[in-house]
Amino acid sequence: MAGANLITLTSENFEREVMQSSVPVLVDFWAEWCGPCMRLAPVLEELATEYAGRLKIGKVDVDRHGELAAPYKVMSIPNLVFFKGGKPVQQVVGYKSKAELKPIIDGIVS
Repeated sequence: MAGANLITLTSENFEREVMQSSVPVLVDFWAEWCGPCMRLAPVLEELATEYAGRLKIGKVDVDRHGELAAPYKVMSIPNLVFFKGGKPVQQVVGYKSKAELKPIIDGIVS
């Protein structure tokens, strides 16, 4: 359930889209049954448009691809993991507004 500017991440493309990305990547670990995850989706869509070319945003459905969440100790969702140079640099758990996420993103993409 990724929007037009969001990448659906799977075991097949995670390495290429996240670990080998030339720009920072925000990975949203989510599930369809998670209310806060659903509220966060349009916020991430807006951010993906706003930061196009400077930041990629991808979504991992933890019910379908739990193996991708395990290495990052994702125990609660939504769980946002920020990657830079293929390494996790920051993690944010729970719903955050666009205003709360922008300063974090600005610090990572600069």
